[in-house]
Amino acid sequence: MAMSEKQRVDDTSSPSLEAGIEHEAAAPVGYHDHDVFGREEDHQIRYKTLSWPLVAVLMIAEIVSNGMLSLPSSLAVVGLVPGLILIVFLGTFALFTSWLLIKFKLRHPEVHNMGDAGYILMGPFGRELLSFGTIVFAVFATGGQILAGQIALGVLSSNKLCLMLYTGIFAIPTLLFALPRTLDQMSWLSVPSVLCIMVAGVVGMIGAGLNPVDGWQDQFSVVVKTDFVTAFISITNPVFAYAAAYTLQIFATTFYAVFAAVTYIYLGPKVSSPSFSSLPTKWSKAAYGIAIPNFLIAGSLYSHTAAKLLFVRFFRKSEHLHEHTVLGWSVWIFLIVLMNGAAFVLAIGVPIFNYLIGIAASLFASWYTYGIAGRIGRMEKKVGDVLD
Repeated sequence: MAMSEKQRVDDTSSPSLEAGIEHEAAAPVGYHDHDVFGREEDHQIRYKTLSWPLVAVLMIAEIVSNGMLSLPSSLAVVGLVPGLILIVFLGTFALFTSWLLIKFKLRHPEVHNMGDAGYILMGPFGRELLSFGTIVFAVFATGGQILAGQIALGVLSSNKLCLMLYTGIFAIPTLLFALPRTLDQMSWLSVPSVLCIMVAGVVGMIGAGLNPVDGWQDQFSVVVKTDFVTAFISITNPVFAYAAAYTLQIFATTFYAVFAAVTYIYLGPKVSSPSFSSLPTKWSKAAYGIAIPNFLIAGSLYSHTAAKLLFVRFFRKSEHLHEHTVLGWSVWIFLIVLMNGAAFVLAIGVPIFNYLIGIAASLFASWYTYGIAGRIGRMEKKVGDVLD
């Protein structure tokens, strides 16, 4: 998500969440004079309006989604213990790097997204590289959610229609929910979204526990021998799942670890990705049906992020960013359609799209979550300066 649009200015916030102007006193001196959205009291469209509870819910809705359904298959590749260690380590590490990014944002209020951060770190090349990576990852993630929706609709209808039609049916509401210009208009939709993915996960674990794969527990091993390529593809799943701010890390780490372990233990090494597809039909339909709202909202949030990066790039410090102008709304709608259209084409046209999502997560999301913070620490001379 864009840093500035969702950044709160108190120290309990995530690095990418919309700041409420009622917390202006907590911001560093001059923060709002340099922030990309500036002082919004007289603007028609206000971006910095989210409270931190809604920020946390919104981020959980975006991140704790279909990515977790691939974690049991990751454990099947690398083993239960190594997989759980990896999940917990990535969650703990992301907690620390998120804090670093928050401090960086507070020191540089002009930063709205990773492209702006790249400009500070590496100049014009860095801005273009990290902007490109953000858009690619967000579009791929949107396509992943559309693909999850396609699978869910197919399971619910017993695949009575062609897969392309399911994809189109799901892509249309994903596009429509991405149209609001500000995240506060989408945040309330995230509340049922989070509840849906939590309940779906619990239903999936219950279904797995009541219908375990017989016999495989006799050959159960906490560590699995594998090759580099297979292991690399599998570990991109938890990397994809952890591209998030620290407000959700405790919840995500716990939920991911429990869901992955329980599902893998009962369904065995041949568990599918997404794991709901390995459940008996009635349990699979129940889990997918409950999870659909989350797939929908998460896809909308990702495409919204990609469009917002370009929109702010085009109209930074112009009236089209804050006012209801024909040009502003025309460009915004075009960008939303473009991002969702690209995600739709990728989801239906690339046979190995699932693998590409994992690779994109490793190339971009992992660096944004874990690598950029290290570069920030070097730029600030020492990590202590960042934490000051």
